[in-house]
Amino acid sequence: GYCCAKMAAPLWRFLVNNSRRRFPVPLLAFSVRGFALPVKLETRPSPWRLFGAVCVQRLPLVSKEKDSIQKEMAEVLQQLEVEKSLYSDYEIHAKEDEEQMQRLKSENDNFEEDDFKKLLLTEDLEEMWEQKFKKFKSGPRVTEADHKNDRTSLNRKLDDNLVLLVKENFGNGEVWLLPQVDWQRGETMRQTAERALFTVSGNRIQAKFCGNAPCGFYKFKFPKAVRTEESVGAKVFFFKAFLQSGDLSEAKNKEYVWVSKDELKEYLKPSYLTQVSQFLMAL
Repeated sequence: GYCCAKMAAPLWRFLVNNSRRRFPVPLLAFSVRGFALPVKLETRPSPWRLFGAVCVQRLPLVSKEKDSIQKEMAEVLQQLEVEKSLYSDYEIHAKEDEEQMQRLKSENDNFEEDDFKKLLLTEDLEEMWEQKFKKFKSGPRVTEADHKNDRTSLNRKLDDNLVLLVKENFGNGEVWLLPQVDWQRGETMRQTAERALFTVSGNRIQAKFCGNAPCGFYKFKFPKAVRTEESVGAKVFFFKAFLQSGDLSEAKNKEYVWVSKDELKEYLKPSYLTQVSQFLMAL
């Protein structure tokens, strides 16, 4: 053991002296009993500001209209279902009622229709259902908000996704963006994105966030009018969330719109739109 320690000592001196020659500022400190390397780094503030942004989607409320091919295929599948499927409980019950009616007539010559009124026939059920169906009226697929092109309303484009955009001041102009705020020390990026939504809506809307990891990233430089050496630009981390309830009809602090994926190009800058389109799926 003494010999090994004596041989190891020159090795440690060589490593330490060599590191000092290569690095005038002592970056690494070697420990005697192992390669524990505490690193001393200079903490210079980054010239890039970090933002957390949220992509709030209102999912479709109704299915899309079928095109001619889809309608034809649906008819073929319905025909196959009729031809190859087994009897349903209702069809079995209707057949039993008919057999019971025939049996009562054959066993009793004096059988009258009034004797069978005590039984609830499937025909009676069908008549009840038919009356209910006549009273039913389906809601319109095209709403008043669609006719007015009111993009602040959630009651439009019911068969499509809608995405929340807000107008922000940047430099001397205004731009449309997904809701975003500056990251604050001590926050996770998801917490920053949640705060971005709260800044816009308060408690007016509730949304479910999809995981703790960002779904997208965007990096841009600030306009020259506001760009400095300490603040060059922004790195934006996007998080996706699905709207569960509420609306922004009473929110007055920011200008906002709910738009479909096809309408995003009317609001977002091309480079920003490219990044958003990568994680925004049209359902």
